[in-house]
Amino acid sequence: MLNKNLFIFAIISPKEKYFKSAKKALLNIIEATKEEEGCIQFELHEDRTYLYLYEEWKDKASLDTHYEKEYTKKVFKKYENWLLKPVEVIKMNKLVRAK
Repeated sequence: MLNKNLFIFAIISPKEKYFKSAKKALLNIIEATKEEEGCIQFELHEDRTYLYLYEEWKDKASLDTHYEKEYTKKVFKKYENWLLKPVEVIKMNKLVRAK
């Protein structure tokens, strides 16, 4: 049995000199993103090298709408120069044990 929501795990690899800026850019959009219709969860994590986003969306349309928000586009634009490599995006389905 599957949970029908869309789950995203994104691995972001900023260049060392842009790590703090890359983190701040995401921190600045978390609250607005969480207020979007269809956003269930949008959480940022870090270690010394990478930033990790864990997201849950009602559906793909909600995620697509998020990508079209001006604040999201601004982060994507900055990331064109700030990242070592493209963001690795993993789309997942949540497995739920049948009762």
